[in-house]
Amino acid sequence: MIKKNHFLLLLLAAVFTTVGFVGGKMLAEINPEAISQAEILVGLEFTPVERDSMLQNLRNHRASFETMRKQPLANSIAPALYFNPLPHGFVPKQEQKSPNWGLPGQVDLPKRDVDIAFLSVAELSVLIKNKQLSSERLTKIYLDRIERYADTLQCLITLMKEDAVAKAKAMDAELAQGKYRGPLHGIPYGIKDLLAVKGTKTTWGATPYKDQVIDETATVVEKLDAAGAVLVGKFTLGALAMGDVWYGGVTKNPWNLTQGSSGSSAGSGSAVSAGLVPFAIGTETLGSIVSPSTRNGVTGLRPTFGRVSRHGAMALSWSMDKVGPMSRSTLDNGIVLSVINGFDNKDKSTIPAAFNFDADKPLKSLKIGYFAAFFEGIRPNIDKDKKVLDDLREMGLQLEPVELKTSVDPSSMLISLYVEGAAAFDDLTRLNLDDQLVAQHRGAWPNLFRSSRFIPAVEYIQANRFRSILIEEMHALFQQYDVIVTPTYGGNQLQITNLTGHPALCMPNGFADNGSPTSITFLANLFDEEKLIMLGRAYQEKTDWQRKRPPLFSN
Repeated sequence: MIKKNHFLLLLLAAVFTTVGFVGGKMLAEINPEAISQAEILVGLEFTPVERDSMLQNLRNHRASFETMRKQPLANSIAPALYFNPLPHGFVPKQEQKSPNWGLPGQVDLPKRDVDIAFLSVAELSVLIKNKQLSSERLTKIYLDRIERYADTLQCLITLMKEDAVAKAKAMDAELAQGKYRGPLHGIPYGIKDLLAVKGTKTTWGATPYKDQVIDETATVVEKLDAAGAVLVGKFTLGALAMGDVWYGGVTKNPWNLTQGSSGSSAGSGSAVSAGLVPFAIGTETLGSIVSPSTRNGVTGLRPTFGRVSRHGAMALSWSMDKVGPMSRSTLDNGIVLSVINGFDNKDKSTIPAAFNFDADKPLKSLKIGYFAAFFEGIRPNIDKDKKVLDDLREMGLQLEPVELKTSVDPSSMLISLYVEGAAAFDDLTRLNLDDQLVAQHRGAWPNLFRSSRFIPAVEYIQANRFRSILIEEMHALFQQYDVIVTPTYGGNQLQITNLTGHPALCMPNGFADNGSPTSITFLANLFDEEKLIMLGRAYQEKTDWQRKRPPLFSN
């Protein structure tokens, strides 16, 4: 059987000759013929003299590679170079004000536990604050539902029953003493299992790490704990943050159990949709909040890059990873974001920025655009997307058509993700641990990580230079509009906004013919999430799609 590293060397040049062993591995000589073959992979051609001149430099480079590979490098160690999404001259607002959520003074407590389970965070917070509902009772409702449905959905990694009940009792005791921490006081929630919590395993959804224990707690979890939230469980993710296939199966869509829940925040989306928690934390690099929010019919908020700390989270792409909430409503996501938002000295990529929401601010103060070309033509569910525009106009809002046009090709910049992912999981490839992952198709991580070894460092830097141009062009567009409405998968906006770090709000807007939910997306400028919350809340108050329940989990 040919080992993977030998096969790749043979692919580069069948003319290599053996020169010795390093670290127990047979290495092959770098010679002009090998360079000639390698040129094919990078789309360049050198002369025989140029190849001969490179030999010693290339041998020195490989020696450096071997030196680095002898030193352990944890996934948590970020590169010295940090991605910054801020355009020239742009500084986020710094003055933090007390939020005005516009919560009702009273909420009727449903008689049935299932009806309580499907209430929003906003509604539950009023019930707890008014002592109509205890955190202990609410927590046990969700724990019972998790125990009842998690296996069917294949959405759970770790249930934290004892810790959750203890925290809930503590929150009830504080409230009885007159201490109220805010809207998340006593509210249960779950997290995607790429966030570390001391005393629990953090599996990253992948077989090589299924027994991994990380001796720290992610910053977002610490912030939610301080706000009084009750962590009840860690939910599944597609292995190493791709898709919905993990080492234990395929996480299901509660609306259609023949379908996966999409990913990679698969378990978070499935659990919120089925009423197992009122909100959960997900992460997105290239659609991992947006896609499962769409599939499961929940509301997902992808924050601006740098707004939420990633300390304690698995790194896939240091320049693209973002942490955000998935819940029943736009307002819920705003409440959660207000807690997890903020600079963290443990994450150098975080950017200080205020998040100010005022429910009394007039909706008509927003200037709204829409990507007109994406609402044209014939495609599945386009009628639902057009209906969103009609709904907004019926609300008395003016919408202006906008063109999404860039001078650079964003698809070519995705090598940033592939290179960073290959670096983050270098050992996985070199030690052949990638063979243990369930997904092994051409588009799965094992193959992407292997092929990314051959992306030149020069091209990675060039891609990020083009990315700088993209950031400036998107900033110029968003300076003209407060919110831009787009079909969730319209054109290449999902790629573009993930590359530039812009925030996105993904909300349900109907159902496809197969019974699965559909969605619409609102976009805003960097650190303008409060504008997304304003418009998203108003849209959901008009349409109510977010209150729909998957029938199989509504009892």
